[in-house]
Amino acid sequence: MIEADAVSWRYGANPVIDGVGVLAHPGRVLGLIGPNGSGKTTLLRLLYGALRSPTGRVTVDGDTLPSLSPRESARRMAVVVQETAGETALTVAEMVLLGRGPHLSTFQRAGAADHEVAARCLTRVGAAHLAARRFAGLSGGERQRVLIARALAQEATHLLLDEPTNHLDIRFQHEILRLVRGLGTCAIVVLHDLNLAARYCDDLVLLGDGGVVAAGTVDEVLDPKVLEPVYGIGIRRLDIEGELHLLFHPNDEEAT
Repeated sequence: MIEADAVSWRYGANPVIDGVGVLAHPGRVLGLIGPNGSGKTTLLRLLYGALRSPTGRVTVDGDTLPSLSPRESARRMAVVVQETAGETALTVAEMVLLGRGPHLSTFQRAGAADHEVAARCLTRVGAAHLAARRFAGLSGGERQRVLIARALAQEATHLLLDEPTNHLDIRFQHEILRLVRGLGTCAIVVLHDLNLAARYCDDLVLLGDGGVVAAGTVDEVLDPKVLEPVYGIGIRRLDIEGELHLLFHPNDEEAT
């Protein structure tokens, strides 16, 4: 479980997150949604400790982030972010093997079991055929799958992902999110696509104007009456064979 209570962050004089609270439950996928600039990535960074909130606190299974050593933090939380070290000379297999670091002592080298875990994780994201390739030479979508494999190799109890479907084609968008959902761990995912959020998340936090506009189950948050004022566009909700779908159209004022 990851819980944030009254966390905040500002860039210069501009508050991005102001007194926000979030609760991610074990075994469930929490989606962070909202328009561009609403603070989704900033909040995610606060949750895994890349940013330290001047207010409130973040806890992981009841322990505050500052109380966790870097190694213990990495054993509990695996993170996939957008920025990547594109010029690295590492192969894909070596990049994924880095995920085993939290389970090795300072001077311990990865063993056969670690290599097996890394290979298995590459297979899970459909990238086993890339193992010998240089990471720097991969396409954006290939890199994304490799970084997710590295996070899986950590075998952490919590997984945090910043727009994991970025650069991926439709097939791999669904395969990656289905994989995340099937892990059965506590996962927090930043998503722009509301229909992907509807399909693969259990709970949602909708951000806007520096705070939480709505939080709850997918059914509760993906209500056109809740979404339309935040996104500024007309939204129609359809339930087709038990699945929730959203259709978008310009508001009447914009269409005239």
